[in-house]
Amino acid sequence: MDSLGIRYTGGKNSPYIWLKCPDGFKSWEFFDYLLNGAQVVGTPGAGFGRNGEGFFRLTAFGSEETTREAVSRIENLLKK
Repeated sequence: MDSLGIRYTGGKNSPYIWLKCPDGFKSWEFFDYLLNGAQVVGTPGAGFGRNGEGFFRLTAFGSEETTREAVSRIENLLKK
């Protein structure tokens, strides 16, 4: 996320990363964008209440290999 200039928190002592949806996406719009453009699934922040709108949660509960693949797909999609 650093290389993409996306603000985020978490990931160091937690398998979750919360990020600010880029380019003014609403959380469900970003969900659709990632799913359709990168085949990556996360959790829209709006599902956690109104203060979660505009944020998105990713997790690294999968294997290291699948997590790295997901990150690569996200980077490729958002660099466009």
